[in-house]
Amino acid sequence: MRTDDVRALYDRTMREHARPDGPGVRVERDGPLVRQVGGPDDWNGVVWSSPDLDAEGADAAIAAQIGHCAALGLPEFEWKLYAHDRPADLGDRLRAAGFVPEPPETLLVAPAELLTGPVALPDGVTLRPVTDAAGAELMALAHERAFGTDGTRLLHQVVKRLAEAPEDVVALVALADGEPVSSARTELYPGTDFAGLWGGGTVAEWRGKGIYRALVAYRARIAAERGHRYLQVDASDMSAPILARVGFTALGTTTPYVYHRAG
Repeated sequence: MRTDDVRALYDRTMREHARPDGPGVRVERDGPLVRQVGGPDDWNGVVWSSPDLDAEGADAAIAAQIGHCAALGLPEFEWKLYAHDRPADLGDRLRAAGFVPEPPETLLVAPAELLTGPVALPDGVTLRPVTDAAGAELMALAHERAFGTDGTRLLHQVVKRLAEAPEDVVALVALADGEPVSSARTELYPGTDFAGLWGGGTVAEWRGKGIYRALVAYRARIAAERGHRYLQVDASDMSAPILARVGFTALGTTTPYVYHRAG
């Protein structure tokens, strides 16, 4: 896999020509930017900026997104900044405008076929596809226990996607003697080479037992069957080493810059 070629393919198909990541959202081009817009429970933000964006144009583009966020009444708006984006000081300009950086993530990619092999699960653990609201509640509970964060937004997103576009999402929960201990989902992007892995997390006492790898393998098989060549992950520091060991390659880093609207 040629890293530069895959990064360019990712930038072109998943960022510059991004598709909505769920029902009820839209992708808009605003001058040198591409952004996604939806409701308050959806992901709203900038996914791509032109390589021609210069220092003078960057400040105007940032101001336009702040105005856009205010006009729609969105509580927050994200600018997803990649390390190779331009201008080089774009992160500094976002901070100066009131955007707050969250921890950086590693953009990882792997050929889907490479990861389709079976992975043994611990005794008493089973994987269950999430197909309805009850399964989504288990998935959100596992997420809360793994990350210590509120799973309400995830619950709403998964329920909405299962109801309106179930063919574009694969959601899973791992149960240990009936209790949710891990969950994850895959966003399938029809017509592209990529399937995105999102939300994978395991509660602390069940980590290191192969559950996370099993969730990856399950989703890799489905992605490959649907014709997607690559799996893509924005990986935290916790999951990046695991993914690197099973065959993912780093294409760079990405940092979420979040603007929280006052009031």
